Amino acid sequence: MRVVSYNLREHTAKGEITALAEDHHADVLCLQEADTTDIPEEFGEFTLAASTRNNRLGLAAYYRRSRFELLGTNVYALKKSMHDRVMSPAHERLLAMHLHDRLSGADVLIGSFHAAPLTATNGLRKKQVESAHQLMRALAPGAPMLMVGDFNYPWFHGGLKKRIERDGFVLTRSSTPTYLGYKYVKGHFDFATSYDLTIEDVVTLPAGISDHRPILVRATGLVTA
Repeated sequence: MRVVSYNLREHTAKGEITALAEDHHADVLCLQEADTTDIPEEFGEFTLAASTRNNRLGLAAYYRRSRFELLGTNVYALKKSMHDRVMSPAHERLLAMHLHDRLSGADVLIGSFHAAPLTATNGLRKKQVESAHQLMRALAPGAPMLMVGDFNYPWFHGGLKKRIERDGFVLTRSSTPTYLGYKYVKGHFDFATSYDLTIEDVVTLPAGISDHRPILVRATGLVTA
């Protein structure tokens, strides 16, 4: 299973999504910072599973019709940071979809996630990640899970790793740093957390217009019960 995640940088990279999905043979495409009033319902083999509606810049996820059947979706608000309360940039920070994989015959949960910005604490982002895992798990208990996106967590990954491992999750960073924005702020902002899946690798893809580089997650282990 090949899942691409991309932060569009306030929707400026919207024109890159078709080539990104097709060139990297994605099965699922997860977006952050998308203007969800200005994205296609379909392109090529891909169908929009769901998108956020209450954010100025939101989340969206597409799946390849030939491989997956969409069983359900949900969008969730997570604990707000002070930035969220004052600036109101984002209310819904998790989009989860329940898919049936025609190839393996198994179900899988995939989430597009966007954590609170760097003005928030790592402690808050840890709580957001934990809550996101719990909410996804409730959508399809027992199904393997993969959550990708902009975690806004460039440093001190060890604390987050230990926190989520208590619940059986694995954190996998991208091969090289993904953030290209500020001169003194670099790091692995975009990565994956998973449950009951084998993550082969998380590859940082070439830079586009966005200040984030996209990532490609290659996962195995989808088998019928």
